[in-house]
Amino acid sequence: MAEDGLRIGGLSSGLALLLNSEDGKENSSRSRFVSNCDDFGHQSVERTLEYIFGLSNKSLGLFPCSVDRNLIRSIIQNEFAKHYSSSDAWVSDRDGIGVVDNDSGSHIVGLEEFSICGDIKIIKPPLFVESLAMFSSARANVCVWKGKWMYEVTLETSGIQQLGWATRSCPFTDHKGVGDADDSYAFDGRRVKKWNKEAELYGQSWVAGDVIGCCIDLDSDEISFYRNGVSLGVAFSGIRKLWPGFGYYPAISLSQGERCELNFGGRPFKYPINCYLPLQAPPSINAYASQLLQCLSRLLGMERAERSSVERSRRLKRFVGHGEIFYPVSHGICEELFSVLEADAGSMEYVVWGRLLSFLMEVCGVQVPHDFSSLDRVVDVLLQFQGSPLMFEHILNALSCGCKTASVILTECPYSGSYPYLALACHILRREELMVLWWRYSDFKFIFEGFLSRKSPNKQDLQCMMPSVWWPGSCEDVSYESSMMLTTSALSDTVSKIEEKHRELCLMVIQFIPPISPPQFPGSVFRTFIQNILLKNRGADRNVPPPGISSNSVIVSLYTVILHFLSEEFAMGDTCSWLKSSDIDGRDVGFLHRGGQQSFPISLFLKNDPHRADISRLGGSFSHLSKSHPVYEHDAEVIRWEEGCMDDEETRVTHFTGQKPCCCSSYDADFTRSLKYPIRCTAKGSQGHCSAVPERSAHVAAECSAGSLNDEIADKPSTSDQSDFGYRPVRHTRTVPSDSNTSAATLREEELLDALLLLYHIGLAPNFKQASYYMSHQSQSISLLEETDKQIRERACSDQLKRLKEARSNYREEVINCVRHCAWYRISLFSRWKQRGMYAACMWIVQLLLVLSKVDSVFIYIPEFYLEALVDCFHVLRKSDPPFVPSSIFIKQGLSSFDVTSGRMIGSARSHTGLYHLEVQPDSVRQSHLGVTFVVTHFNDPRISSADLRDLLLQSISVLVQYKEYLEAFETNEAATLRMPKALLSAFDNRSWIPVTNILLRLCKGHGFGSSKHGESSSSSSVIFQRLLREACMSDEGLFSAFLNRLFNTLSWTMTEFSVSIREMQEKYQVSEFQQRKCSVIFDLSCNLARVLEFCTHEIPQAFLSGADTNLRRLTELIVFILNHITSVAEAEFFDLSLRRHGQSLEKVNRGMILSPLVGIILNLLDSGAEAECRLQNDVVGVFSSMDCPDTIHCGFQYLLQYNWPGSFRGESYLAKIRQLEGFLNLLLCRIEQQAIERTVCGEGTDGDDDSMCCICYASEADAKFVPCSHRSCYGCISRHLLNCVRCFFCNATVVEVVKVGENEMTP
Repeated sequence: MAEDGLRIGGLSSGLALLLNSEDGKENSSRSRFVSNCDDFGHQSVERTLEYIFGLSNKSLGLFPCSVDRNLIRSIIQNEFAKHYSSSDAWVSDRDGIGVVDNDSGSHIVGLEEFSICGDIKIIKPPLFVESLAMFSSARANVCVWKGKWMYEVTLETSGIQQLGWATRSCPFTDHKGVGDADDSYAFDGRRVKKWNKEAELYGQSWVAGDVIGCCIDLDSDEISFYRNGVSLGVAFSGIRKLWPGFGYYPAISLSQGERCELNFGGRPFKYPINCYLPLQAPPSINAYASQLLQCLSRLLGMERAERSSVERSRRLKRFVGHGEIFYPVSHGICEELFSVLEADAGSMEYVVWGRLLSFLMEVCGVQVPHDFSSLDRVVDVLLQFQGSPLMFEHILNALSCGCKTASVILTECPYSGSYPYLALACHILRREELMVLWWRYSDFKFIFEGFLSRKSPNKQDLQCMMPSVWWPGSCEDVSYESSMMLTTSALSDTVSKIEEKHRELCLMVIQFIPPISPPQFPGSVFRTFIQNILLKNRGADRNVPPPGISSNSVIVSLYTVILHFLSEEFAMGDTCSWLKSSDIDGRDVGFLHRGGQQSFPISLFLKNDPHRADISRLGGSFSHLSKSHPVYEHDAEVIRWEEGCMDDEETRVTHFTGQKPCCCSSYDADFTRSLKYPIRCTAKGSQGHCSAVPERSAHVAAECSAGSLNDEIADKPSTSDQSDFGYRPVRHTRTVPSDSNTSAATLREEELLDALLLLYHIGLAPNFKQASYYMSHQSQSISLLEETDKQIRERACSDQLKRLKEARSNYREEVINCVRHCAWYRISLFSRWKQRGMYAACMWIVQLLLVLSKVDSVFIYIPEFYLEALVDCFHVLRKSDPPFVPSSIFIKQGLSSFDVTSGRMIGSARSHTGLYHLEVQPDSVRQSHLGVTFVVTHFNDPRISSADLRDLLLQSISVLVQYKEYLEAFETNEAATLRMPKALLSAFDNRSWIPVTNILLRLCKGHGFGSSKHGESSSSSSVIFQRLLREACMSDEGLFSAFLNRLFNTLSWTMTEFSVSIREMQEKYQVSEFQQRKCSVIFDLSCNLARVLEFCTHEIPQAFLSGADTNLRRLTELIVFILNHITSVAEAEFFDLSLRRHGQSLEKVNRGMILSPLVGIILNLLDSGAEAECRLQNDVVGVFSSMDCPDTIHCGFQYLLQYNWPGSFRGESYLAKIRQLEGFLNLLLCRIEQQAIERTVCGEGTDGDDDSMCCICYASEADAKFVPCSHRSCYGCISRHLLNCVRCFFCNATVVEVVKVGENEMTP
């Protein structure tokens, strides 16, 4: 080939033979580039041009004139065009296809408008479409009936889309589309199914950025699909043959909000499939344009070769230099290229997206070192032509699309994925004229989003990226550990390279000053882009996002860029001096780490910008607040405070103190070395430690309500000693006018921080939620795998062994899949600098919120996402893997830096000449942990209107108190000890009872009957909070009475739900996974509620034994109710099976979990009754014996006595308790027998006596009546009824008061 001459010794072809004579003997074709004449200097140009244009040796004679672009064009047109005239010979026969002409008469393949059902909108020409209806379908205007054809679909979203082929007879409706009828075939990668009336499993799951090839082979009557050029196999075979004019049409069906880009051949295919033709024929000049670019490539190759061999070429002084011919040759080639492109309208896009883009990528190089010198020379030449603006628009569009579709290939790391496209784009956009052109394009924002896109891998992609998988405790090959470490390291480098290019591109946009009037400040374009992104993605956090939102990868990339700018500084010298800068210890530091005086423009909260219009504020909607709490003259104000102003002088940790915050500190190398394992997980018997990737704040409740709650609240070993950290009041805090209008016009770092939090809320939080799922599922799968391995070793039966091995294979696949996903999330989300930045952002925002919490008029305007992102980010760092800092350091500094005053303010913040100043009495200064103080202070803050947001803070308390270190922080926190006990009791309602139950259970654990078996010793409970809860209950009888009533009602409801679920499964005698999970969760909740009730009887027995016996009777009824449901299940094995989920042993989940607190309640009442004065006591035995179900009581207590209690205790300490219970049962039976004898002696009452009995309980006299309706019942039944309802239970009239018959009136 002619190209071979270019590479001889890395020299230009004109020098090849003389400098490498031995190579010339081996390959005679190379010698034709050198003149054989003595005066070869006159002929070297001709030979060189012959090589450049691929002409035969000596086909060019001596040039009569100097080489210029006219000469070059004449050579191209006279010699080179001869080959072009037959360049279409490669095009195969296109018989078997028919295109329906559009109105213009052209044969352009597109969508057939009248075939559209629903609402499909072309959001970007030519065929970038989106469905705005619930389900939309459309056909193309081309059909095929013979041959092999294909089209490509680039997925912009990865939801439900049905892509394929259909005949014209296929009906499209609001519910049916491609694949839902005969002669209609489709593939849906979201559901991983193929569709032809019925659905069958097929293919792989797809992700945004995938290119799906839809191929139809009408010679073999088959339809197949490809994902990124990889065959998914034949989907349909034996499809019906059709005739000319009535064939198969490309067709798509999209659900609402789904977007994709169709390519019928108007652009070169990303992944062309051999033998399959595009539906749209390529432009006729494509081959000619490709040959021209090939010539330009040879020319550049000669230049590179000449540069690499300057010393050797000096021996040939008479040879004409490459620089003398580069301009005329390159200019002539490009002039011809633009000429043919202009002559064939519409060919520009095809050529640019195909051969030209490949040419530019080859020139630049996909890996470092990039040949930017050659690239610059090419760009210089292209920019000289009139058609260059349109050409570069297509180039930028093609590069942007390449970023969306590029996959990370392990063998190409670290310069894989979107890196080559970004490197090329960043370099050419350094030219001001191209940056201006890009900014003026109507697709500027669309292209920018494409550059920030990054394709996510699916299961198969991760398998290719991480072929070897290892985790601590695994039985895999030992070599897999080092292999996976190398793999994850290479992938991490790739992600870092891509993120570096994202930052470089965004920095250029920030520095760009658009040429418009009036003059703009740097950052204005970037600010507008961010605002448009936020506006476009309003509602992205909803369960059903609105159409048109950006790809999640765009949000994540933009967040990552801003986080790096704020945390790690711009790292680009002094290019951003217009942004506020600081110097600490002679070095530039990021905004989040500067310390000293902090400030924030309040106007960000008080302006109702379009991109924030629908965002809820802490006090409600902006429109509501602007009417109910208007704030004036704040638009130009900035609130300022000093870092650490809330801390005590001795314990203050700031960026200017000797001890630095976690984000700016270095820790022991041993801790760093402990993080060497790329995969960490928790599993029974595993050698490694696991911490889960953070749980989403919105689903923190999952830690409280899902799974075995007793497992979740297991005591965590302490890694730090109890410490005393405190809070100081907010001092030196003020709000002052902004410096000037210029500062408001300039992009401020505070604006970036504001955008960062919203981007985190809508983009990062869902990713962390998904990561949390995989980490949790990984831990469960490993436990199941180890349990199965144990059973395999113990089983000898061949049938059972076969089933166990099949189960093991499935569990192992699940583990491997989870390990790969977790590793990818760790690579993409948890690099060290990102954790550092997240930590610093947490510290910064919480100080801001605490400062503003003292200014009611501003606090209520704070967007809810500030608080949501803060809580979520805290849990991310708390559970991150690898951890940002050791847990002891995180608790010490991470919480202590969240300090806030609980002291009294001298008046509210008052305004005088625009200045706000907060004064705090010196004696009110206290020390506390801010994380604790913050959630305790605000989880019932009436200024926060959203119940969901208050629940989020309450759920955070529920999660934190499960850990001993955090519980100690609560115990030493003044705000927690003063406010939390009563606040928890009042928060126990229909909405928040689950997290409150878990909090109370953790504070009071370890004292219940049978709890010591599972390690719940009294040392793991909180004696401090037990005392505080007891004092709160005794000091506020009304609060405790309301709490106890709700506790009775809730426990009764959970046990009823549990009983109904068990009965349903027992009737069908089958246990579905959903029903089993439901039973297990409800059972856990019932056990926890019973433990809380046991604590109440232990700490406040007088509530049941003194005064009216209403509480005691309700307690007795509840005990009998639970015993009846527990003992009524016919088969104990079925009962236990319905409770245990996969991986749970019988030892952990059994009936003893609910029976133990019942025994504890009875024993607590007996012990308290023996100690107190008998005259003040309600008769426990008498209340039990008065129940009209003696057989049920006897059966239930016998079950308690005969239960296998040794399995719930350590040692024999329980024997005395069981004997005490047996004595109570004997006494109860005697009392029941005595009452039965008395009833027999007395006989039945008269009819008149019946009228005086309570018609509700039929056990007491109707001694009270409602006012005003005068209906009668016993006082006990009325009292219980009024706890939950103030209406008469006979006529539903509102009860004004209750009057005891013959006594004074009593109010309800």
